[in-house]
Amino acid sequence: MNGCSGKRKGRVENDSLRKVVAHYIKEHREKAARELRYYEIQTNLADAVEKAALCVRPNGKRHGHQRRMSENSLTEASARLQRRLKALGRATTFEELHDLVEAEIKPLKGIGDLTVYDVAHRIGAFLKLEPGIVYLHAGTLAGARALGMKCRSRKLDMKQLPREFHALRPYEVEDCLCTHEERIEAIVKRRRGARRKTAMARALVRRAILHAGN
Repeated sequence: MNGCSGKRKGRVENDSLRKVVAHYIKEHREKAARELRYYEIQTNLADAVEKAALCVRPNGKRHGHQRRMSENSLTEASARLQRRLKALGRATTFEELHDLVEAEIKPLKGIGDLTVYDVAHRIGAFLKLEPGIVYLHAGTLAGARALGMKCRSRKLDMKQLPREFHALRPYEVEDCLCTHEERIEAIVKRRRGARRKTAMARALVRRAILHAGN
């Protein structure tokens, strides 16, 4: 949730998906957990919802994902969710919570899939509800497509991902695909190129053998 507001800075030697995941764990995991902890330790659900909907970070500033959104839209989102506290508190899965948040705030001007997910994720931290699947929005969708995935829906099961990503939790995969989208795309393209070269080499060998036999 934290990293999509800024792509990687500097050169990182991520020459494999395994290293991409390792880099995420080293550089992003603790920061993301720390941020979620802020919403988790709010005094009550009303406070957690307010902080989540207004997109307030632990330092008191607005989250980078929502830095360009209007104050009116976020204030209205908070008000709408405050009126649904009982329903939010009764959610038993993150998916149920996400759908409730989406129904309330998605109609508001400027609020898209990423903000819906972020707000639900923050509230979920307080309610101890964590995504069981990977939600795809603009940045994460680009990362998933870089892996060559069709992504016909806004959700991705962990089983659909390369095994390297199984070291991450679903919300970490969401973050990793977004922050490392460009590197993932480069790795996948390089792999495809290597496979094509191997296939061409094998084809040439087969032709040589057939030619020698004639």
